[in-house]
Amino acid sequence: MFFRKSASLPTADEALPGRAERPFRLAEHHLVLDAPLEAPVPDGYEEAIFGLGCFWGAEEVFWKVPGVWSTSVGYAGGHTPNPTYDEVCSGRTGHTEAVRVVYDPAQVAYADLVRVFFEVHDPTQGMRQGNDQGTQYRSAIYYTTAEQEATAHRLIAAYQPELTARGYGEITTEVAPAPTYYYAEDAHQQYLQKNPYGYRCHSATGVPVPTVA
Repeated sequence: MFFRKSASLPTADEALPGRAERPFRLAEHHLVLDAPLEAPVPDGYEEAIFGLGCFWGAEEVFWKVPGVWSTSVGYAGGHTPNPTYDEVCSGRTGHTEAVRVVYDPAQVAYADLVRVFFEVHDPTQGMRQGNDQGTQYRSAIYYTTAEQEATAHRLIAAYQPELTARGYGEITTEVAPAPTYYYAEDAHQQYLQKNPYGYRCHSATGVPVPTVA
């Protein structure tokens, strides 16, 4: 953490080449929720992918939300296939640190997950989050359905005036279709369950998200 990196994303030609297969193994189950880490999304459940700074604390925030079935951390939005943590941190893969959330929409609405996303990080900082600087810390919403896309844009439009009124800048959150999601190394999965006193950087901005369906 706390390293100054490039603020520019690499092009596909500039990105590291990566590899055809993941270079590490993962545990089978979530340490907190006891769900299969890589299982397909169960029938009736949905998937959401967010980038909101360091993924250690971001994952912890989401696994605590009632209705969330499973979470994991990984890399999304870049060019390098099957990247490693060190490669992503180099700024040469184009990925951001991401959290994959599998949830039951009968228990928690996608809009509520997006509200959590906005309430625990500053979405106006571009290629950084607090003291963490680099493209891998950028804010992102990667939607998996057209409804998720519409909800994300509605909340951004409703949230911007609240942020502006409190002296924040323009929202820089990247909103895009869900790209390939690459799981991070096992040491990063449920990191704060394994390291209870580990690094956390997520806290409320003090700006409540307006109610938008």
